[in-house]
Amino acid sequence: MARFHPALEARHRAFIAAQKVFFTASGMADGRVNLSPKGMDSVRVLSDVCVAYLDLTGSGNETAAHLRRDGRLTMMWCSFDADPLILRAYGHGRVVRRQDAEWAVFRRHFADLPGERQIIVLDIDSVQTSCGYAVPRYSYLGERETLARWVEKKGPVGLLDYWREKNQLSIDGLPTGLLEDPRSGPS
Repeated sequence: MARFHPALEARHRAFIAAQKVFFTASGMADGRVNLSPKGMDSVRVLSDVCVAYLDLTGSGNETAAHLRRDGRLTMMWCSFDADPLILRAYGHGRVVRRQDAEWAVFRRHFADLPGERQIIVLDIDSVQTSCGYAVPRYSYLGERETLARWVEKKGPVGLLDYWREKNQLSIDGLPTGLLEDPRSGPS
């Protein structure tokens, strides 16, 4: 049975730290809903009401566009081992980019990861736990090296070119703000 909590508890924080994969969901009333799997060592619980993840370069940048327009964000973790549990954190998200004044404050919480693009911060409104009895069991075999090799091959200039080409607009045509100068405002 699902239970709601006003904030993350110590046991929730421990559960999040033990998971190797998590999911993010964002959307708007008039566009597609985006659901993305995330991995690597990219998520940090910053407080009982704040979680952030180091967002790595991908083929799209839907979450950033949705957060600019709507702000709602859900993050979900589920156990694939012997103890079934699903944990969802609901709230409002925001994007922190390397050109933002807050970048250094948040970036210090993360290890270096290939292709880091921005940081997504979730301010939690509520937490829900549910049983997860129907989630199958899987074994963790390790991280993929594909992104690291791809980023290395691209190099810094190639990565920036990729962001310009693939990460400036969502699939619904919404601006993501990835390369905007915060002093000039949205373009």
